[in-house]
Amino acid sequence: DETGAYVIDRDPTYFGPILNYLRHGKLVYNKELAEEGVLEEAEFYNITPLIKLIKERIIERDSKATQQVPPKHVYRVLQCQEEELTQMVSTMSDGWKFEQMVNIGSSYSYGTEDQAEFLCVVSKELHTSGSGLGTEQSHKTKPPEMQEEEAAKEEEEEEEGERETRPNEWLRE
Repeated sequence: DETGAYVIDRDPTYFGPILNYLRHGKLVYNKELAEEGVLEEAEFYNITPLIKLIKERIIERDSKATQQVPPKHVYRVLQCQEEELTQMVSTMSDGWKFEQMVNIGSSYSYGTEDQAEFLCVVSKELHTSGSGLGTEQSHKTKPPEMQEEEAAKEEEEEEEGERETRPNEWLRE
């Protein structure tokens, strides 16, 4: 301007940590301030050691965030009769783990058709990303060719007279 002062049109919120670094050689800023905003200012002023320091902090912060994400599990409850237990457990897909079995059915009556019924709880760990979102796909989000394959497999099983089970699913952290 007319007095010889320079006008720098930058966000003053993120300029404070830049001034503190230039004064003290230490990066000090409010925890509520986005590190990416301070990085943007450091890059604008081309302060190489500060750029390096902020990038290291961002990497450290992001790696801590991904390590602290607790695994999520999908649980399914399957209802089956005693004669189906062995087949059900032996044909579980990869990644599914048997958790618990509860007898809910009729008592034994030798010589009749009555058989015990069970609820079997199985679980599978979801692989989560840093955002905490699971990678397990629902039937609707799978590619059409996978949906067709699964539908054909289900039809074959029904034709073989196998009893169809409909699992209930829920997530637990």
